[in-house]
Amino acid sequence: MKYSKIPVARSVVALCVAKNIKHVVISPGSRNAPLTIGFTHHDDITAYSIVDERCAAFFALGIAQQKRTPVALVCTSGSALLNYYPAIAEAFYSDIPLVVISADRPIERIDIGDGQTIRQKNVFENHILYSANLYSELVLEHQSEDAKLQQKQFEARKHNEREINLALNKAIEDKGPVHINVPFYEPLYDTVEHIEVDPLQILPEVNEKHYIEAQLNSYVQEWNSAKRKMVIVGVAQPNLIEQQFLDMLAKDPSVIVFTETTSNIHHPDFFTRIDTLVGPIEKEENKEELFKKLQPDILLTFGGMIVSKKIKNFLRNYNPKHHWHVDSKKAYNTFFCLNKHFETEVNDFFHSFMPLIETVDSDYGNFWKDVKSNRQQRHEEYMSEIPYSDLKAMQLIVPEVPDHSIVHFANSSTIRYAQLFEWDRSLNTFCNRGTSGIDGSTSTSVGAAVASDKPVLFITGDLSFFYDSNALWNDHIPSNYRIILLNNYGGGIFRILPGNKDSENFDTFFETTHELQAKPVCELHGFYYSKASNEKEIEHELKAFFDASEKPKLLEIFTPRKMNDKVLLEYFSFMKS
Repeated sequence: MKYSKIPVARSVVALCVAKNIKHVVISPGSRNAPLTIGFTHHDDITAYSIVDERCAAFFALGIAQQKRTPVALVCTSGSALLNYYPAIAEAFYSDIPLVVISADRPIERIDIGDGQTIRQKNVFENHILYSANLYSELVLEHQSEDAKLQQKQFEARKHNEREINLALNKAIEDKGPVHINVPFYEPLYDTVEHIEVDPLQILPEVNEKHYIEAQLNSYVQEWNSAKRKMVIVGVAQPNLIEQQFLDMLAKDPSVIVFTETTSNIHHPDFFTRIDTLVGPIEKEENKEELFKKLQPDILLTFGGMIVSKKIKNFLRNYNPKHHWHVDSKKAYNTFFCLNKHFETEVNDFFHSFMPLIETVDSDYGNFWKDVKSNRQQRHEEYMSEIPYSDLKAMQLIVPEVPDHSIVHFANSSTIRYAQLFEWDRSLNTFCNRGTSGIDGSTSTSVGAAVASDKPVLFITGDLSFFYDSNALWNDHIPSNYRIILLNNYGGGIFRILPGNKDSENFDTFFETTHELQAKPVCELHGFYYSKASNEKEIEHELKAFFDASEKPKLLEIFTPRKMNDKVLLEYFSFMKS
């Protein structure tokens, strides 16, 4: 194997391998050559080359999301590093472990007019779990006999080894992004062979917190006396919660459980379409009475971000007496009433809590289950009547997705349409809801497709797709990867949001209308391309869309720009009883 001649580069590679980092995404550059040489020549590392650093970072995010272990990113110095920031923010808020390793100039070369040089130290400080700023390590032609110089070299090496350990451990322990900044002196490409590397190793610590009965008693008393309990599950990894606990919650008549497409948990008695339940209440004449009837005494939440804006607005206006959140790392005061954070894993909490609770007699669950049943009937009626639109296209897509697939949704309209449908419980569903940006959805789904043995389907809107079209500029995309692109020639969500759609600058500066189509992008990147512009064409194209192929496929579905918002907004009016 080849190793860089620079000791700190060898330490970075050795410690990444020692901590079981197996996937490294590298963007081209010269200053990062010592790292590139080390990672690409190591037998235990799978390295990927991605030119566009923003895409590279989201690609790595997709791998880490599926593997649930840290993935490393390597880039050169200068503005290359800044292109990682959107994915770093997403990883920070979504608890996904990324290890950013940036090459840099030595400190004395910063701010003196040297090329490709910026202030990289602590550049991600607001959205990073740990920043390791390493020292440059000199490589001399001959071993110095100067004792003071030898001591300085030793201290620099030990400082670097400790900082690398602490950064990598933080990514492992707290599941989030860390940054290791490595300044290199030239020459950068010199290598050595068969060199022993034995850096200091500090093992990660995982401190699990468990609650005993005495700590839970006061909360159990509150739970057992409350007749209206609401549980909301945000973004969650598949199989996060043991089924026995889901069954217990479902059987309690004083409990209703709200889930979303990205919650990845299932039970026939759960409320999987929050907006379908809450949205129509806003249209009812007795909405105040209904909202008070829905208002819980206790709100229990777990998982990550919640998609539904309607449930957020409802709970902010109709606060529960108690909001408890279960998560080993953090708790957001989303509804401005958080009064307890159980700092433990969800299953550990339920193992301690559920044996202590009692079933409470209440009509809360049954009342809202009746409403849910009525909403389902109204949903089916409405969907049978609506004209061709985004909503109709999504209805046609849902039953055709192969079982046991991974489905990635782009942000904005796409994920919101997805919330209105029942998806097969065998699917694993994902969306970048940490920051809810459209900027890296495609790249994340490509990374997921590379990391998983399951086929990946990415469902996206046009702005999200074209924004991140460089995601397809790599040689790693598997042939079973699929994209369904809903192209309504603009940012359709802005027609749904409150605002003056007929204002002078709406089309240009809000909806940002365009005439782009995906066929040239597919030809450029070697995708099979097909298109549809009505219901029959969608049904026809979907018949063979998921069949095995030699290349990945994209289906572009064109929908009427000025019809989609009308169909969606009328949906909630139609749903009301």
